[in-house]
Amino acid sequence: MDVLSSTQSTAQTAAAAPRGGGALSSDFETFLKMLTTQMRNQDPLNPVESSDFAVQLATFSTVEQQVLTNDLLTGLGAQMGALGLGQLSGWIGLEAEAKTPIVFDGTPVPLTATVDPLADAAQLVVTNAAGIVVQRQEIAPQNGRITWAGRDPAGLPLQSGTYEISVQSLAEGEVIARHDAHVHSRIVEARQEGGETRLVLANGQSVAARAVLGLRPPETGA
Repeated sequence: MDVLSSTQSTAQTAAAAPRGGGALSSDFETFLKMLTTQMRNQDPLNPVESSDFAVQLATFSTVEQQVLTNDLLTGLGAQMGALGLGQLSGWIGLEAEAKTPIVFDGTPVPLTATVDPLADAAQLVVTNAAGIVVQRQEIAPQNGRITWAGRDPAGLPLQSGTYEISVQSLAEGEVIARHDAHVHSRIVEARQEGGETRLVLANGQSVAARAVLGLRPPETGA
């Protein structure tokens, strides 16, 4: 058995799978036992060079520093996340502009529409959760805020549920551009999910903080 290779393998395995301080201590004890076994079983006529022992000790020392560094970076990441949440606490209560699905409950929904400057006509295209277009509504061919009433041609409200709304820009009857409509919704909570800060909105959706396009005070009565 090549004990030298085994001790080096132990150190390399620890490097490949960094763990906490308790596991590191256990690995070090195992490493010392294997090193002692190596010394006891070496060939007296061909002893292991002292430089080999030095290499093994240096290898484990490097692994130890790597594990400690990883632990430090993990702690710093958590602190940065907490700092981000602290900063975003000032956003709670404001209205965020973002591209999110719309949870329709019969109440008109304010949107921000983006229309291509070359367009001579524009329309909202409303798609339900199944991906089916349920409504096309003509709008003025200009950027700005509009309100989607969520009603069919007979004036009856569409079924409650989740919808995606986009804006199609047309020129001489041809679609020349498509943009997602942006929704304004009040921020009710900031939380950490999957390593990123997300904002929970009053419409039931959540968005990454980096995806917010604008903020504004809530309108009176919103």
